[in-house]
Amino acid sequence: MKHPVSKKGFIQINIIVKDIELAAEKWAELLGVEKPEISITHLEGGENYTYRGEPVTCDLKVCHIPMESFLIELHQPIGGPSTFQEFLDKHGNGVHHLGFEVGDARDDVIADLAEAGYDTNRTLGIYPGSSWTIVDSEDVLGVNLNIKPRR
Repeated sequence: MKHPVSKKGFIQINIIVKDIELAAEKWAELLGVEKPEISITHLEGGENYTYRGEPVTCDLKVCHIPMESFLIELHQPIGGPSTFQEFLDKHGNGVHHLGFEVGDARDDVIADLAEAGYDTNRTLGIYPGSSWTIVDSEDVLGVNLNIKPRR
């Protein structure tokens, strides 16, 4: 790749779960921390959110467990088509993606990944101050990638 992803940019492990209440409780128990707050995220289809190239709307239960230099992010899909529901249907509980912050190189990294044959059109989300792109890489890397310019 012309623009490799820096190891220093590693920011998250995303885990898809069927029961976020149970998973959050057990992660908190394992790590000896308070159970993280669980919220609902609504992703509204349109130019700010697409899945497989199409605008779709979905809802997720989400929580974050801060680690030293990254987050464990739990997602439970609760309605609508999404990369997260697709993963849950195909695999059940498991690691959906590793997240990397790449700064201003975001477009170049995505172009490199597309040129390398990865589907960079799996999911695109835009939110105030940043964006995220889920790259379909699980068949080759064993996990998808989440490429963000900024957290």
